[in-house]
Amino acid sequence: MSANSIVLNHATVLDVVQGKLLPDYRVVVRNGVIERVEPVNEDDLAGPADETLDVRGLTVMPGLCDAHVHVLAWTANLTQLLRMPPSYTAARAVGILEDMLMRGFTTVRDAAGADFGIAQAVDEGYLKGPRIIFCGHSLSPTGGHGDKRAKGEQVVEGMGWGHGMSVICDGVAEVRRACREEIRKGASHIKLMLSGGVASPTDRITNLQFSEEEVRAAVEEADMAGLYVMAHAYTTRAVNRALACGVRSLEHCNLVDESSIDLFLKHDAFMVPTLVTYEALAREGVEAGLPANLLGKLQIVMENGTRALALAHEAGVNLAYGTDLLGQMHRFQLEEFAIRSQVQPPIDIIRAATVNAARLFNEVGQTGVVAAGARADLLVVDGNPLENLACLQDPEPCLKAILKGGVFFKNTLST
Repeated sequence: MSANSIVLNHATVLDVVQGKLLPDYRVVVRNGVIERVEPVNEDDLAGPADETLDVRGLTVMPGLCDAHVHVLAWTANLTQLLRMPPSYTAARAVGILEDMLMRGFTTVRDAAGADFGIAQAVDEGYLKGPRIIFCGHSLSPTGGHGDKRAKGEQVVEGMGWGHGMSVICDGVAEVRRACREEIRKGASHIKLMLSGGVASPTDRITNLQFSEEEVRAAVEEADMAGLYVMAHAYTTRAVNRALACGVRSLEHCNLVDESSIDLFLKHDAFMVPTLVTYEALAREGVEAGLPANLLGKLQIVMENGTRALALAHEAGVNLAYGTDLLGQMHRFQLEEFAIRSQVQPPIDIIRAATVNAARLFNEVGQTGVVAAGARADLLVVDGNPLENLACLQDPEPCLKAILKGGVFFKNTLST
């Protein structure tokens, strides 16, 4: 339901920056933006509003951000995506997007596949889902993590400039052109494949991908456009090389050591662990389309993920919330909270999914906070997330309202 002005009265506001609850506050939303956040004073009324709701006993917090999703990945067999028309893939994304929003995710960063068309369809209201920050195609060298050809295949439609999640480019000139092409189409960041991966058929996890000259070329192209580079990387060697070349956002990072942690801190870079995807793939990856012969690579990265997270958390590395789920496994998106809680307190996991993500997205003050001037992306939660993250992991009963851009997409509150 749309309203130009909304007042949430007697709210307990979660201030994610300070890490504390602010009782008996009022949140005033006007034209999609938070206008005021203030203590309730009955002598100082909020003023006329289209909708005024009493939310006493409930927590108002920022909408969640997932910094590593694939909204078009309706199957874990990524080669199959290349063999279906884009119209089918877009249709399958409808349910994926709506379900993400209903879990409380109001902003997601797509890590390959989504483009300006699907992002614009969401922005214009033709699709129901979180706001999408996209990179378009990820960039991969021949035989890299984005190359989904089996050993005996020479050509797969879509590995050039067609549909699919990645494009193949080799050499500095091709990398520069590929970056410029994605920037031309509206990308908010550039993604590189810099190590082997689980879902790619011909590489090893320990592979390095792209030369340093190619990586630096991509970083320069992104920087010239005011953007940044995110990179798929698992090992210490791949991560350290990426950080030295200026990559800002490192995805996964399961196999890093203390030397990587030092470089994250030196460069003020971000780590985006995606631990839930490995547990989901182990449980039902083959059923979801992952070729069974790739499970051996899964075990290599699965065994070390929480150790890497603990190293980064204890050192104070910038951490953002990511999931990287595929196919039927998107439904496990909130389980990342439970996995991270093995090594992090609730407030730090919440920050990863709000204010830290906003800083990664270059949206400080606009996203991830309940504050004047921020986008009115808000959750009304039955429970105290600082004491019990379960209230975020069970959205059906616990999320009483979801606002994105000042519009209710769920509202079980009484006027």
